[in-house]
Amino acid sequence: MDPNQPVGENYANPKTCFFHVLFKAAALAFYILSALFIDNFVIIFVVTVLLAALDFWVVKNVSGRILVGLRWWNEIDDLGESVWKFECLDHESLARMNKKDSWLFWWTLYLTAVAWILLAIFSLIRLQADYLLVVGVCVTLSIANIVGFTKCKKDAKKQIQQFASQTIASQFSSTLQSAFSVV
Repeated sequence: MDPNQPVGENYANPKTCFFHVLFKAAALAFYILSALFIDNFVIIFVVTVLLAALDFWVVKNVSGRILVGLRWWNEIDDLGESVWKFECLDHESLARMNKKDSWLFWWTLYLTAVAWILLAIFSLIRLQADYLLVVGVCVTLSIANIVGFTKCKKDAKKQIQQFASQTIASQFSSTLQSAFSVV
């Protein structure tokens, strides 16, 4: 990689990558820096949770679709049971996804959760139950996205394998049909 090359040049979707990272960084930075400059817990709670919720929404509905071609949601069916729903691009489109975009998506998804978990541990050590509540909400939102996208990725791989199996089986049966029709 050329050191003179602009940072965002290798990303297929630099604006989406920017916003994917922005709300994660904003929530973490506000929470960490607010302890130094703000003495009002309510403001810290509201702003941090709002930024974490914006991050959750952007990742789930925008950057997940654009950067890795995946989307998930959870519905409650008529029986009152939770049902996971997944969408993914077709296998050809998934194969064309930018590797750098995908790498940024997955690493920031996991690193953000790790950062919130570390902050939760610090809140426990300092016996700050109120701040543990803020961090708990942020951890929950981060882990919900991790679980959703991990399940979605597994479902996408399963769909690709089923497609490949069906393609091979149909190719094999058409080859057999053409072989026996000649005889």
